[in-house]
Amino acid sequence: MSNPSSKPNGNGTSNGNAAAPAAVNGNPGGVKSQLYNPNRQIYRPQSHHHRRQRSNRNLCCCCCFWTILTLLAVALLAAIVGAALYVLYRPNRPEFSVTNLRIAKMNLTTSSDSPSHLNTLLNLTLIAKNPNNHLIFFYEPFTVTVFSNSVAIGNGTLPSFESGKNNQTSVKSIVSGSMDLDTESLNSLRSGLKKVKGFPVEIQMDTKVKMKMESLKSKKVGIRVTCEGIRGNVPNGKSPSVASVINSQCKVDIRIKIWKFSF
Repeated sequence: MSNPSSKPNGNGTSNGNAAAPAAVNGNPGGVKSQLYNPNRQIYRPQSHHHRRQRSNRNLCCCCCFWTILTLLAVALLAAIVGAALYVLYRPNRPEFSVTNLRIAKMNLTTSSDSPSHLNTLLNLTLIAKNPNNHLIFFYEPFTVTVFSNSVAIGNGTLPSFESGKNNQTSVKSIVSGSMDLDTESLNSLRSGLKKVKGFPVEIQMDTKVKMKMESLKSKKVGIRVTCEGIRGNVPNGKSPSVASVINSQCKVDIRIKIWKFSF
């Protein structure tokens, strides 16, 4: 008995030997054509150089962030400690007062042939008071300048000293001067000498001070002490005149230098 699948069909071909579909337009059967898109971006793999740059940039940003965060934390901690110390100890500025000023010499000579000349000699006594119960002041030597009507009439110094807790210290200085005066300074000085209540005297003192609180020590800080409200008189003969210091007042200013400027 013959196999029906071996019979030829109407086209003269056998079912068991069916041929594969013929290629159309030269393309093999079963393969789809791919269209080219000119707008499609071409994939380019990133090189190791760009990856290394991105990694270094991220590391730098991370370091900057943690550095800034650490500085802010330190500043905040310092502010908290400072506030706590202020609340506990209530530190106050030192106080100064002029107790005595003797004018031994105040000679002003004028001549048409030479500049006007001024010779001065003054004895200054003042008191430095420390109103703090837990704070000690250590003063370096003072530089003293005495003015009258904005004209410097003498210079001197004060020795270094220690001002203990809630204590008063008396210090003395000899102020002297020998200088030529220009026309503007001469006129300003003469106008002050003509005043009935005496010529005005201003004392300016500059120094640096270091503070100690328990076991804590500060760095040296510049201060300026300015005393005003003093009235002096020209001495008669060899006896010194005593200036009036009843209305004198002294103020203390902290001087912090930023570059070449003082505040």
